[in-house]
Amino acid sequence: MLMPKRVKRRRVHRGRMTGKCNKGNTIAYGDYGLVATEPGWIKSNQIEAARVAMTRFIKRGGKVWIDIFPHKPVTKKPADSRMGSGKGSVEFWVAVVKPGRVLFEMSGVSEEIAKEAMRLAGHKLPVKTKFMKKETVKQEIIEEGGEG
Repeated sequence: MLMPKRVKRRRVHRGRMTGKCNKGNTIAYGDYGLVATEPGWIKSNQIEAARVAMTRFIKRGGKVWIDIFPHKPVTKKPADSRMGSGKGSVEFWVAVVKPGRVLFEMSGVSEEIAKEAMRLAGHKLPVKTKFMKKETVKQEIIEEGGEG
C-alpha cells in the first residue's frame, strides 16, 4: 500500500474539498485517463485495488501510471475510549481528490481495452469517474477558457 516514507506532522486537520482541481487535471504521460467527477478521499488500499484491476485486465500489455498519492493521514480513536486525552493514532492514508483530477493514465493498448480497464478500476473507487482521451481533455480546457 502507498504511504509517505516520512512526514513532518503525523496528525493533520480534515480540511475542505471545495472547488475544482487546479493541478493534475491534464493527461501528462499516457493516451487515456480516468478523471474524478466528484470530490472525495481515496484510501491507499482502494488505489491499489484499482491498479490491480487495470493491470489484470490489460494482461501485461501497455503501461499504467498512478497520478494520485495518499499524503493525508486519517486518525481514529479506539472504540471503547473516553472523550478527551488527545487525538487518535493514524489508521490509514488518503489522497484528497477534487473534480477534474486525473487519477490513472494508460497507454500502449487499444481504446476499447483501455476503456474497459478504466471502468473496472472506477468500480473500486469511492468517487464517480469518467474515461477521457488526451485530446478530449485538451479540448475541454480550451472550451473552459484556460490555456491548452
